[in-house]
Amino acid sequence: MNKPELEVFRLGRISYGDSMKLMQERFEARLRGEVADAIFLLEHEPVLTLGRSADESNILIDRKRLAEQGVEVYHSGRGGDVTYHGPGQLVGYPVIELPKERRDVRKYVHDIEELMIRVIAEYGIRGGRLDGKIGTWIDENRKIGAIGVRLSKWVTSHGFALNVSTDMQGFELIIPCGLKDLGVTSIERESGQAPSMKEVTDHAERVFREIFY
Repeated sequence: MNKPELEVFRLGRISYGDSMKLMQERFEARLRGEVADAIFLLEHEPVLTLGRSADESNILIDRKRLAEQGVEVYHSGRGGDVTYHGPGQLVGYPVIELPKERRDVRKYVHDIEELMIRVIAEYGIRGGRLDGKIGTWIDENRKIGAIGVRLSKWVTSHGFALNVSTDMQGFELIIPCGLKDLGVTSIERESGQAPSMKEVTDHAERVFREIFY
């Protein structure tokens, strides 16, 4: 049995709106069976995104001040609450059709968590999961990787965000994922080194292939 094809798009730094247009076009084409599986790997310009279950009160700064700081705000079709994206954060949007044996939403989320756990392990960081909370965590109180996905007819969209050398001040604009008592961290903060985005992207692509293909 031949493995499904995977196209990888490394977009560099791109606005959230532009990336969503590319992802949505690919998603619709994948639903129609016109294209192969794909993953988009990128960084965003500063942006706050709200998932389908988001509480806008978790944004702590009014829209005018956000605009003055160059931070956009988007409502997103993914699951989850509010999160921050910005430079120094690796974002991945898989657009893949899950095979029959993998058609389980919890398993898919678990696999994306595993991807980030393996990537940060390259930098001597031990990550894990918290019961009842989605994402990749350090010592049960610091989130290093966020997940917000959407599936339709077992084709995936949206994805994950892994903090590499992200400016943590961006998270002060919000209550990340609506979790008041838990913090955020990054590879740089945990390891004392700031790997290049290319290097971390290389790891992410390799691990994604290991897990899904």
